[in-house]
Amino acid sequence: MISVQMTPVPRGTVMAYRDDGVLSRAMGTLVAGQLPPLPPALAGAFVTGVLLLVGVAGADDLAVFAPAVALLLAGSGSSHRHDGRLDWLVPPILRLTEYGFVASVGFARDVPPVLIFAVLGAMAFHHYDTVYRVRQHVYPPPWLATRGLGWDGRMIVVAVGGLLDAVPVMFGLLAAYLWVLFGWESLTCWLAAPRAVDEAADAGPGD
Repeated sequence: MISVQMTPVPRGTVMAYRDDGVLSRAMGTLVAGQLPPLPPALAGAFVTGVLLLVGVAGADDLAVFAPAVALLLAGSGSSHRHDGRLDWLVPPILRLTEYGFVASVGFARDVPPVLIFAVLGAMAFHHYDTVYRVRQHVYPPPWLATRGLGWDGRMIVVAVGGLLDAVPVMFGLLAAYLWVLFGWESLTCWLAAPRAVDEAADAGPGD
C-alpha cells in the first residue's frame, strides 16, 4: 500500500488569496477571528446568487447594491486563520461570486462585451498573479488590496455605476484603473524580486 503524506498549507496562505478590501477586513476585525470563514462565505454567495437570478443586477435603484451587501457576510470571516480542512474553498467562492456579479451587471446594462471582459480580465490577472507570488514567496505589498479596492470595493463601485445609470463609463474607468495598478505593480515587483535559479530544471537527469 502506498502511503501519501499531505503537506499542510502554511498559515496565512489561504488568507492571501481572499483579496479583501477595507469593508471586508473591518467586518473581520469586529469578530476578532472567532468566526470560521466558510459558513459566512457560503451564505453570502448563496444570497447573492439568488438576487442575481431574480434580476437585481438590472435594477436602477438601491436594490443593485443588494448582492454586494449580501456577500459582505463573507467579510466577517476575513480575520480567521483559515486553517480548517475546507477553508481553502473560501477564495474560489469569493472569486466566482464577484465575477458573476460583475458580468451580470454588465450584460444586464448592455455594457460592451469588451469592457466587461476588460474588467474581468484585470481581476483574473491580479488573482492569478497572487497565486504565483505566494508559491514563489514573492508576496504582494499590504497596500495593494486596499488600492485594488478588494472584491467588496469593486462590487460596490460597479453597483454605484448601476445606481447612477453610468455602468459603461464605470466599467471603462474601473478596467483602466485596475489594469494600470495591477499590471504596473506586478511588473515592478517581479523585476525587483531576487531571481531564483531552478537547479532541478537546469541540471540534467544525471547531474
